[in-house]
Amino acid sequence: MKIIGIGKNYVTDKNEIADLKDGHQLIFLKADSTLVTDNKDVVYPSDITNQIVYEVELVAKIGKVGKNISEADAPSYISEIAVGMDFTAKDILTDNRDKKWPWALGKGFDGASPVSAFKPIANFPKLNDINFDLKINGKQIQVGNTDFMIYNFAEIIAYVSKYMTLNPGDLIFTGTPADGIGMIEKGDHLQASIEGELLLDFKMI
Repeated sequence: MKIIGIGKNYVTDKNEIADLKDGHQLIFLKADSTLVTDNKDVVYPSDITNQIVYEVELVAKIGKVGKNISEADAPSYISEIAVGMDFTAKDILTDNRDKKWPWALGKGFDGASPVSAFKPIANFPKLNDINFDLKINGKQIQVGNTDFMIYNFAEIIAYVSKYMTLNPGDLIFTGTPADGIGMIEKGDHLQASIEGELLLDFKMI
């Protein structure tokens, strides 16, 4: 099972999309040990970082094997959708970027990918119009709609499958809303919803 992340994939103004869509998507991989399910609390890894950035994202689960998938066929490869958090150790990532090293440690630490229960793709007839949001300690922090994606679900799947075979169970974190990203603290309570339904609910401990 692979966890695939998509970076810098949302805008605040849809008029910006055409200029930003240059065919090059920012792709990174996260270790499967980053995954946290069943709304379990996440241990803040204070032994390695004190700067964790939160990003709420929709997560697409791949349902069948695919390679060189066309954009037209790509939606049929999604079996389910969830909401998740892409945590980043900002201090580690910044240091690695400065050294021109990979992102693996800044994105791949244990607990960096909490994911909610999945909903069948049939629940989402319009992939380009899905609302999701994040509340921290009861306050709404991020709000997103998939119509503001630079690269939509189909474009992501088609692009990634040119480079690597997608297998059943692979997860794609499809990007976070352009506004509201910030630091998470130990003790914070995170709640993420899709279309108003609370699906992800945990604390940093």
